[in-house]
Amino acid sequence: MAQPTKISITPLLRRLWPNPAEANVTASEIALAISHIFIDQLSSVQTGALLTALHFTGWDRKADVIAECAQAMRDAAWCVDVDSLRDVIKRRGRREGSYGGGLCDIVGTGGDSHSTFNISTTSSILASSLLLLSKHGNRAATSKSGSADLLTSTTPMPPNLNAITPKTISKVYESTNYAFLYAPVFHPGMKYVATVRRELGWRTIFNLIGPLANPVETALEARVVGVARRDLGPVFAEALKMAGSKKAMVICGEEDLDEVSCAGRTFCWRLVPRPNPDYRGSNGEDSDASGNERQPRELVDVEHFMLSPSDFGLPAHQLSEVSPGKMPHKNAKILIKLLSNQLPSDDPILHFVLMNTAALFVIAGVCDADVSNMGHGDGGEVIRERGPGNGRWKEGVRRARWAVESGEALRMWGKFVEVSNEFGDL
Repeated sequence: MAQPTKISITPLLRRLWPNPAEANVTASEIALAISHIFIDQLSSVQTGALLTALHFTGWDRKADVIAECAQAMRDAAWCVDVDSLRDVIKRRGRREGSYGGGLCDIVGTGGDSHSTFNISTTSSILASSLLLLSKHGNRAATSKSGSADLLTSTTPMPPNLNAITPKTISKVYESTNYAFLYAPVFHPGMKYVATVRRELGWRTIFNLIGPLANPVETALEARVVGVARRDLGPVFAEALKMAGSKKAMVICGEEDLDEVSCAGRTFCWRLVPRPNPDYRGSNGEDSDASGNERQPRELVDVEHFMLSPSDFGLPAHQLSEVSPGKMPHKNAKILIKLLSNQLPSDDPILHFVLMNTAALFVIAGVCDADVSNMGHGDGGEVIRERGPGNGRWKEGVRRARWAVESGEALRMWGKFVEVSNEFGDL
C-alpha cells in the first residue's frame, strides 16, 4: 500500500506562534490541520509543533477550537449506520419525563490527579437501567485504571470491547441498554498521534476533544461532561452549544475533579433549551414564513450553579475515602460488588456513584416525571423537591439506588457482556 503523501503546515505554524489572534488564525484552519493527522498526512515533527503551539498559546482551550477539532475527529471516525441506529433507538428507548428515549453519555476529560474510583464508567452502567447509554472511553492515560481497563478486568467474563463496532452497535441495543464504544475501534486515525502525545509529556488538545468525539454524536440526546479545571467549564459548555447540544451539563468538583464531587461543592454549567421567539417554521421546517434566514426552533442558554452532596440528600465524604488508587482488577471487584448490591448502603464509593448517576438522570429528563413505574422494587413515590438549577437531584438518587437494589443495572451489564462475546473479534 502506498504511503500517504505528507503535507506541510509550516505557514500555519508560523502564524500560530507567538500570537495567533494577531495573525488572524481561525478555528477552522486549526481543525483542518488536525484532520490531516487522522490520515497520516502530517510528519511527527509538525504534529508535535502544532500540539505544542496550541498548548502554550492556550488556543487548545478555546471553545470554537475545541468544537471544530472535535468535529474533525468525529468526521474521521468509522461511520455508524445512523438510520439503523435511530430505528433501534425508536423501538427500544423508553420515554419518561422529558427524556425522549435517545442515547446518553457520561464522560470526563481525566487529568485531575485524584485517582478516584472509576465513577463515570460505573455511573454509566447504573444509568443504563433507565436510559440508552453509549459510553465512549479508552484505556488509562493519566490514571492507573481507565474505563476500558476497568471493564476488561471484570469477572467471571469480561466484555469483548473490540467486538463493538459501527457494524454491530445497533445489534447491541437490541439486547441491552448499555454499550461501551472503545475509542481505538471507532477512531483508528488516533494511532498516528499516539507516539507524539506520549513523547510530549503533557496533556494536549486530544485530551479535551476526546470526550466530545463520541462516534454516535448525532444520536446523543443528553450527556454529562466532567472537566478537571474550573476555567474549562464555560469553555466546554460553549463548545457543546456550538456543536448543537441541547441537553448537557458540564461539571467540575471544587477540588478540580472531573466528577460531581462527594467531598464539597461542584460547579455546574447546564445547557437548557428554550423556545425561539423568532421561529416561524411549520411542518418541521426551521425557517420563517417569509423565507428569510433559517431560525432554529429552540435556543440554548447556559445556566451556572453549584451542587453539594446535601442537594442529593447524601453526606459528604473526603476524596481519600473514594480514591483507592487501585489497579484495574481490584477496581473491577468493587464495581461488581456495587452492581450486585453487596456494598453497604452508606458506602462512600456507592454514594459518589449515586450522585453522578443522579446527575445524568436529571439532565436526561427522567426525573421530571411525576409518576414512577421503573419496575420491580419501585415504590413509585417520586421526590418532587427541586434544588439548584431546578433539578430533582434527590429523585435522581432514588432512581440510582433502585438501579442497584433491583438488580436492573447488573442485568443490563450482564446482557452487554453476553452480546459482546457472541460477536467475537470482527
